[in-house]
Amino acid sequence: MSEQHIQQHIRLACSTGPVRLFRNNTGAIRDQHGRPVSFGLCKGSADLIGWTTRTITADMVGQQVAVFTSIEVKTPRTGRLTPEQRQWLAAVETAGGIAGVAKSVADAEALLRNATATP
Repeated sequence: MSEQHIQQHIRLACSTGPVRLFRNNTGAIRDQHGRPVSFGLCKGSADLIGWTTRTITADMVGQQVAVFTSIEVKTPRTGRLTPEQRQWLAAVETAGGIAGVAKSVADAEALLRNATATP
């Protein structure tokens, strides 16, 4: 199965309940004048980005926050992270977001389940 198909399956399976994921295409093209135009968040940013809604602790009972969620999708056999992708995932985790690599819907579900289990 291609990375694109895995991404689509993960996005559809996991964008339910408190999680919303969107495809993040990154790259650059040249406009009609030959100038480069970049798109997407940045080089290395994950394939799927969005948020996971969480209700926070006792001092703010009932309030919810959106925790940035970033999933890099790779094929099971040949998928490898680039240094930029490793840096992106580390930065998201350091900032308190949810970040990881998924090679299947089960991987993505486990990542999200484990992330929401931790306070």
